[in-house]
Amino acid sequence: MRRLLLCLPLLALPYAQAADHDHDKHDHDHQHEHAHGEQGSLGAHEHGVATLDLVLEDGILQIDLLSPAMNLLGFEHQPNSDADRLKVAELRGALAKPEELFGLPQECNLQKHDLASPLFDAPASKTHGPDGEHQGHNDVLASYRFDCSKAKALASLDFSPLFSRYPGTESIQVQLVGPNGQQGVELSAKNPRVNF
Repeated sequence: MRRLLLCLPLLALPYAQAADHDHDKHDHDHQHEHAHGEQGSLGAHEHGVATLDLVLEDGILQIDLLSPAMNLLGFEHQPNSDADRLKVAELRGALAKPEELFGLPQECNLQKHDLASPLFDAPASKTHGPDGEHQGHNDVLASYRFDCSKAKALASLDFSPLFSRYPGTESIQVQLVGPNGQQGVELSAKNPRVNF
């Protein structure tokens, strides 16, 4: 567990750097401008790209997924219709069942999870600027802690279900700390497996 605590600052480094990064360097596939620095931005924001921190130590697996809402919902504005609110509720429900998104052995038991996004607690109020454009970048952060101590050997995780369910997620930048040290990996629908 001591090793885990020593590695956590290294895993947080990309988020700290992203917070200081110039917001004008965001990658966008759409033709409108966002009000930068508004509510909802939890770190670097590039549509199609998510980040994932994995720590496996002493049978405990910690997974932290950070994704632009666009990757998971197809929009990132505050929900302003029943259809939007339904999509947000479905996303929240799906993220609460990580065993359906990550290829985990049955022996890994979810100890706790935390889901964070301004979209999850959005009021049903006007969320558009005077010109009708939505404001801000909204991200989704999902954190999970699993007890995998009864698993024979947790050698890899398969993220195929996540890529299948959310095709807007084109790649996942992974920072992994495990039995073989620290490594960075890029996952995609064609390369969905990370090895410990």
